[in-house]
Amino acid sequence: MSNRQAFETLVVPHLDAAYNLARWLLRSDQAAEDAVQDASLRAFRYIESLRGADARPWLLGIVRNTCFTALERTRSGPQHVEFDETEFEAALGEAERSEADPATRLDRQRTRVQIDAAIRALSPPLREVIVLRELEELEYAQIAKIIAVPIGTVMSRLSRARERLRTILSQMKLGE
Repeated sequence: MSNRQAFETLVVPHLDAAYNLARWLLRSDQAAEDAVQDASLRAFRYIESLRGADARPWLLGIVRNTCFTALERTRSGPQHVEFDETEFEAALGEAERSEADPATRLDRQRTRVQIDAAIRALSPPLREVIVLRELEELEYAQIAKIIAVPIGTVMSRLSRARERLRTILSQMKLGE
């Protein structure tokens, strides 16, 4: 199998997951697109180094490294972002205006906005484990491989991230 065929068969199916991770880490659609493009070029260039047929963790590791390099290069802000109530209210207002009636749709959109804001408020190390575990549904061992830490560290970061999300979401509920 040629490098191009290997890339198309093994890597291309995971580009949506790569973009999702990059978007959460970089908090920008454009920056995520750039990071995935850079990571894809690296993946194509080094496709021979892929061992086994599971390219997803390998690609996400490249995307993660690309994102953290971009964050370091641009110093795009603090490691921890405070909850921005004004931005939240604006997003909520937008959701209310854009949804056709039923109250359940509004509640669902409100919940989505709250969860999105809460995840964005996490520091990058906590945000990445939540995204990889809960959104991308990767196993602890795969996450450990991607972020190059022991499984125990993945588990403790995931625990801290979940607790922080609970705290943020409960504060949002109090402020309603």
